[in-house]
Parts: sequence; C-alpha cells; structure tokens
Amino acid sequence: MRTYSKEEINAVADALQNHKIIALPTDTVYGVGVMYGDLKDLQRLKNAKHRPETKPIPMMVSSIEHMEQVAVVDERVKKIAEQFLPGALTLVLKVKDNVPKEYTNGLDTIAIRIPDEPFILRVIDELNTPLLVTSANQSGAKTALTSDDVLEQLPDIDGLVLGKCRALQASTIVDCTQEKLKILRPGPITLEQLEACL
Repeated sequence: MRTYSKEEINAVADALQNHKIIALPTDTVYGVGVMYGDLKDLQRLKNAKHRPETKPIPMMVSSIEHMEQVAVVDERVKKIAEQFLPGALTLVLKVKDNVPKEYTNGLDTIAIRIPDEPFILRVIDELNTPLLVTSANQSGAKTALTSDDVLEQLPDIDGLVLGKCRALQASTIVDCTQEKLKILRPGPITLEQLEACL
C-alpha cells in the first residue's frame, strides 16, 4: 500500500484516476474512496469494506454546482448547503437520471456532502468529478480515526493519505427529500440548527 501526504494533491488525484482505492483523513473520520465514473471501482470499494449491497456509497463534492450535476438541489437545500457546507453534514437528495442506478442500489436518492477538508476539495477540483467516499472501516466495525486504524481494517486497499481527522465523529445525515427534514444519523449538526436556517 502506498502512503501519501496531504501535500501530494496531484499524486492522489492521479491514483484515483487510475482506479485506485484511497483512504483519506476527512473533517470527521477517515474515509475510503474511489473516483465516480467506473462501476468496477465502486464494486472493488464495496468488496474492500465488505459493505452490504443494500447500502449505497455516499458522494463527496467540492461545490453546490458539483452537487447539481448528480442530485436535485432546490432552494431549501441551497440554503442548508450555504449555511453548513463545507462541514459535517450529509444531505440525502433525489438523484438525477444521469446517475447509473448501480451507484444508488436502485434507490431514487443519493447521499452527498462537501467536506470541510481543503485537501479533499482540491483533489475533487483536480478530478472535476465527485468521489465515492465511505467510512474507512469494515462494515459494522469501529470507526477509523487514525491511519493505523485504516491499516488494521483495510489492509488490501491501494493507498493511504497520512493525517489526522478533526472531529472524530461522523457527519449528521439529513433526508431532504420530504416536506419535513428528517435526521437519519445524528451527528454534530442538529435538526433544530437545520430548521433555524430555513
């Protein structure tokens, strides 16, 4: 497994473009991901994590404009995104028709966020396409907070970016597809905070 520093933006972007599975320290916990666009990469990522087929992999983007390429972004979502993103918030949105069903496991929704981690945003900008990023652990196992945790749980991935995760808590997941917002996984941002900005 190759290791990278956060300064190696181009090398990490090149690795992802070459279909590598890379673990990255985020603003919450360690993530592991591939570039969006090749279904074989998605399958390899799921295999590395032993992730159940019923759980789609969330996306990371670097801007609301990127988000709009794959998801339906209405005025309410824009308000939430402008207030809380980049940050520890994952939005569940209606997926656009141009996204192959394999990426959502046939669901009509997609989970997406803009991480508050300049290094990852720069990698996404370099690639100009979303990343598929999920927590860097075996499904159901403890959350990976350090590079050692990643090495222990995912020894077969291709690369690891060294660094520290900042929040050590996974993001809040909020379903924005219904009239009323619904928290699917509690995290640093509360329902009250979300509703207050609307």
